[in-house]
Amino acid sequence: QLQASGGGLVQAGGSLRLSCVASGRTFGPYAMGWFRQPPGEEREFVATISGSGFSTYYADSAKGRFTISRDNAKNTVSLQMVNLKPEDTAVYYCAARGTPSWSDYAQAYGYWGQGTLVTVSS
Repeated sequence: QLQASGGGLVQAGGSLRLSCVASGRTFGPYAMGWFRQPPGEEREFVATISGSGFSTYYADSAKGRFTISRDNAKNTVSLQMVNLKPEDTAVYYCAARGTPSWSDYAQAYGYWGQGTLVTVSS
């Protein structure tokens, strides 16, 4: 089970840190990802990190502003977001794969959290 938290209301230019805690099993060896679903739109990829944490990949919209990280000892993955924009408004989901290699395809992830809402006001 994955539990995402840290969402909220923030003004444009502000920052938020999302966290995702895994319980019930360890996701330490497996790749993790963050996806988001803006209002009325399809779910889209944001960032992903390999099982080791040494490899990351970001959507163009996230590059330079978002940082994904993980703490395998705590079974958590985080998404630090800075310089937030109104277009970042979405429900953010964390997800876990069954392999160590990262992926930017939602279909590659078998485990999903419930989502946390991020609202960025202009």
